[in-house]
Amino acid sequence: MKFLRLIFLFFVTCIFIYSFSQFSHSQSLKNREIRGVWLTNIDSDVLFSQEKTKSSIETLHQLNFNTVYPAVWNWGYTLYPSQVAKNITGIKIDPTEGLQNRDLLAEIITEAHDKKMAVIPWFEFGFMAPADSQLAKLHPEWLTKRPDGSTIWLEGNVHERVWLNPLNPQVQSFISDLILEIVTKYDIDGIQVDDHFGYPSEFGYDDYTVGLYRQEHNGKLPPLDKKNPEWVQWRADKITNYMETLFHLIKKVKNNVIVSVSPNPQEFSKNEFLMDWAKWERKGLIEELIVQIYRNNMDSFNRELAQKDLQLAKDHIPTAIGILSGLKGRSIGFDLINEQVNSTREKDFSGVSFFFYESLWNFGPETVQERQSSFQNLFSQKLDRLTIYNKS
Repeated sequence: MKFLRLIFLFFVTCIFIYSFSQFSHSQSLKNREIRGVWLTNIDSDVLFSQEKTKSSIETLHQLNFNTVYPAVWNWGYTLYPSQVAKNITGIKIDPTEGLQNRDLLAEIITEAHDKKMAVIPWFEFGFMAPADSQLAKLHPEWLTKRPDGSTIWLEGNVHERVWLNPLNPQVQSFISDLILEIVTKYDIDGIQVDDHFGYPSEFGYDDYTVGLYRQEHNGKLPPLDKKNPEWVQWRADKITNYMETLFHLIKKVKNNVIVSVSPNPQEFSKNEFLMDWAKWERKGLIEELIVQIYRNNMDSFNRELAQKDLQLAKDHIPTAIGILSGLKGRSIGFDLINEQVNSTREKDFSGVSFFFYESLWNFGPETVQERQSSFQNLFSQKLDRLTIYNKS
């Protein structure tokens, strides 16, 4: 009997220790939160002077943010001095006056790291480029097309864009070289791609893609129906294959640089932009996920939070929600922002990131002081960001 009691006590002790460790782990997760913001050069001047960049990071630090996602690839240009970009386009850095004679990314890293904030450079334009950019003019063979041969895509029904073909090995090499240049040269915490790391499903009828499809389908031409399920999945899988290659290239250079992805919700992302991020996540190619859920009412916002692929990702990797804090011409009151942040907390997401810096306090119906005071209340104490973990 004494032996049986000892075995019983042993098992009770093991169960207690396991339960306590799980509770402690759960509590430690609750004391961490991604509090990010995207810094862009579109409708914002935060990046166009060293003083503004420095003061903006100081403001975020004072308001207890812990992560910045600065754009480094926009409008067909890099926002940091890039030898890779110069080799391909002849232009080393975005020609905007406020970016000259500076290394913007180095400045951000110095200022943010001094305040223990993470810096995760963001490839905002992905495979997209302005139709009149040097990149598009010098490399028309890199562009993907519609069935009628057209290449122009209107963003917001205003801006003429084109899309680099992510299936083209030369395009892949260019984008990989840009990303690896940053990973190699800078002391970054991660690298982020977003919903532009695919391309609109109406494209894919360029010579290279058609030839590759025919090669794998006994000479058969791709369907003219852009939403044909097999055609959608085939193109999406090719992008997934490239992402897998890129992931391992990044890790080979610096294993501690996390790969962050900030897409639209899965169904839209896959069907409209051929970006099957749920498959990326299942293959272990995403180490931080921030899904853009830009909704103007709580019912639709909460419906998206409940989507299956998002819930599954939440059990594997740090998964945060991208929240729209406003756009130029689209004011968003702080009450809605506050409600959306609290909803992500109630549903145990890993945090939030706001699109974008300028609209945190300059585009809202409240005054700058009122907005900043509200964010101070929302993030009332400093917390470390949540990094890679495994709940299992």
